[in-house]
Amino acid sequence: MKYLLPLAILAVVAAAEKTPDRTPRMRDGHPDLSGNWSYATLTTLERPKELGNKTFLTDAEAADLEKKILAVQDRDRRDGEGPDGRGPDGRTDLDRAYGQAWWEYGSRLVGTRRTSLIVDPPDGRIPPLTADGERRALDKRGLWTANGEYEGGARGTSLDSYADRPMQERCLHQNADHVVIVNEMVHEHRIVPLDGRPQIGAPIRLWMGSSRGHWQGDTLVVESTNFRPMVFRSASGKLKLTEKFTRVNRDTLIYEFTVDDPLTWTKPWTAQFPMTRIEEPVFEYACHEGNYSLPNILAGARKVDP
Repeated sequence: MKYLLPLAILAVVAAAEKTPDRTPRMRDGHPDLSGNWSYATLTTLERPKELGNKTFLTDAEAADLEKKILAVQDRDRRDGEGPDGRGPDGRTDLDRAYGQAWWEYGSRLVGTRRTSLIVDPPDGRIPPLTADGERRALDKRGLWTANGEYEGGARGTSLDSYADRPMQERCLHQNADHVVIVNEMVHEHRIVPLDGRPQIGAPIRLWMGSSRGHWQGDTLVVESTNFRPMVFRSASGKLKLTEKFTRVNRDTLIYEFTVDDPLTWTKPWTAQFPMTRIEEPVFEYACHEGNYSLPNILAGARKVDP
């Protein structure tokens, strides 16, 4: 599992043809984006407030920050200091949930040492909410995750739904007419037509939105609209998501997305980060806790029965 939106790209390998340059290409000349890609990174979506206007870290600063983040993100720690039973990481032992092996945060910041994944606005922060966006954020506050208090609540990095849950691996399938993007977490997929067909009608609203793709040189651009309101953070039905996929070499794909919703944020905002090709398969995302938790819950309840 992994933060931030999450992408895997599997292509129809039979249609792929490797060219002499470092970027694999399809027979139609477009870059071959197929494969399993990980975007695990310690770099946060927004720039930490304490870094102010600092856009990039030095090598020494990056190494020190990586060390601190890895200590905080260690899910194998069992401390629970303080009057409220939380450790220095702000979590209780229960909050840490699974052991460290199940959390794929990565171990490094992005290679540029940028202090946020957000590249626009220049301050590395999500723009302020509009008055309407503020209202919707407050309306939805009760639906945010229980640990939202220390992860930022409705205005921060807590999670709205499966659409923005952490999922660092994605699969991408590609042929001349379509690209299919498959997420590791909840194994959702998007089928993206590349044939220039028009967008679906405005009254039709989907959890994953409706996507249409086209090529700009060697960059695949995917534009998604027709989202159901409140699917992503507190976004309205006017949300437009523009994604760009650029394969720069055999093992690296630059992913960029722009969020544009004038009813929710005062201006659009853009994030960018590299994804790394991995050889490991993307496993089924499934839970098994019920096999153990339900008997334990019932056994505990019987213990307290009069």
